[in-house]
Amino acid sequence: MAATRSLRGFTGAGYDKGRPLLVQAAWFAVQHLVFVKWWCPDRWRPPLLRAFGARIGQRVLIRHGVRVHWPWKLDVGDDVWIGESAWIINLEPVTIGNDCCVSQNALLCTGSHLRRSPTFEYDNGPVRLEPGSWVAARAVVLRGVTVGRGAVVGAGAVAHRDLAPGTVLTAGGMQGTAASASMKEVGA
Repeated sequence: MAATRSLRGFTGAGYDKGRPLLVQAAWFAVQHLVFVKWWCPDRWRPPLLRAFGARIGQRVLIRHGVRVHWPWKLDVGDDVWIGESAWIINLEPVTIGNDCCVSQNALLCTGSHLRRSPTFEYDNGPVRLEPGSWVAARAVVLRGVTVGRGAVVGAGAVAHRDLAPGTVLTAGGMQGTAASASMKEVGA
């Protein structure tokens, strides 16, 4: 039976944005007027995120078009690459370990909703990328997922549960049909 929705009753109970409205507005302005722009030098992006409370390691490369919902809920290790137009919807903490790559148009999303809740309340959870993991182009990592050390979320794949270290999640399937996900051990 389908849930009856009353979105008007949504409360957002339990969700904490983490900063006052003025800080949120300032980040929104900086992100959209400077941070995402092609003319903003790559070397400016880590300091801009740090200015808003992100923990960003050394030698981090963040390309243009990258969007970060709340910098103060972002922790990035050393030697990380974040590709063009990647989107980090971090309503909850996102942790990206050392030597990780988040490729072009990848999505890390900590937000969701309780599908059976009549008011569609939040069902958020943190995302964690362990050191050496790779989220390939147009891949998605959903709320509550840990991508294990050296694991890969392949191009176009959707990680909806934890990936063990060294595994590869691919978006397979036959041409012309909806893609299905499969897992296999690296080197197996």
